[in-house]
Amino acid sequence: MSGRYDEHDPESYERPRRRTRPRTKERPSYDDAVPAVVVTVDRGRLTCLLDDGTPVLAMKARPLGRKGVVVGDRVRLVGDVSGTPGSLARIVTVDERTTVLRRTADDTDPVERVIVANADQLVVVTALADPEPRPRLIDRALVAAYDAGMEPLLCLTKADLADPEPLVRAYRPLGVPFVVTQRGADVGPVRERLAGRTSVLVGHSGVGKSTLVNALVPDADRSVGEVNAVTGRGRHTSTNALMLPLPDDQGWIVDTPGIRSFGLAHVDPNHLIHAFADLEELTAECPRGCTHGYGEPECGLDEATGEQAERVESFRRLLASRESTDY
Repeated sequence: MSGRYDEHDPESYERPRRRTRPRTKERPSYDDAVPAVVVTVDRGRLTCLLDDGTPVLAMKARPLGRKGVVVGDRVRLVGDVSGTPGSLARIVTVDERTTVLRRTADDTDPVERVIVANADQLVVVTALADPEPRPRLIDRALVAAYDAGMEPLLCLTKADLADPEPLVRAYRPLGVPFVVTQRGADVGPVRERLAGRTSVLVGHSGVGKSTLVNALVPDADRSVGEVNAVTGRGRHTSTNALMLPLPDDQGWIVDTPGIRSFGLAHVDPNHLIHAFADLEELTAECPRGCTHGYGEPECGLDEATGEQAERVESFRRLLASRESTDY
């Protein structure tokens, strides 16, 4: 034992010095780290796909701290990247994200939840019947898409049960593209809209999202649920977001669990207007603090006429969807 101690002099005790490694600010370069994309997350374990298609189970390295890693993230792996059963790699870096799709649990929840990273298209899947469309939820998903800088696409399923025109009419002024499909039909038109893109599929349960995924990626084997005849709602059949490559390298799709709410507490109305260049021009002379919503005094959007006035009405409907809890 190092240190000196004299029983007649208590202050003579010298505490032994700890032998510690000198601190350094140098960090590993990870030059040999292997690039991959996160395709699903389950209780702290992340399945990543290497460039050659090998699935590798990984965990987040401690130096990343509290930084979240989500489906769609481009990452770098070290350790055992063989993908053999029982192997575990480490995620050591996360590339900068191009887009981030967020939502909050509800409109009073200050905590944002990142759903998917690096996607460029949000596909809002809704049935035309069984269950009935929920336009307010569609509006909220569109707001989230515009806020994230993603292009929206309406995918209307079960067209054999109802005419799509009434629903399409509500979104035509905004220029939202759409594709229509029905049970048992060829999904070629949907595939064309997804080609070359990374698309996130969202929609409430029972709209046929998992059926669509299974048709687009035959070996996906996503479980399919049924709609409750009493409530008109479906049961959740997908519990984790899952990123899947489309056949023949035609792009990626991300299947997400059925949603029952889409909180937008994180969305700034002034950010949302940026998605509509022609409408943003009208707001140049708006009073400071103008939200561009219904009833705003001296709002520049009130000057719109003709078809542009219809776009203003649709835009304000989207804004109002942020305040409504009826969806």
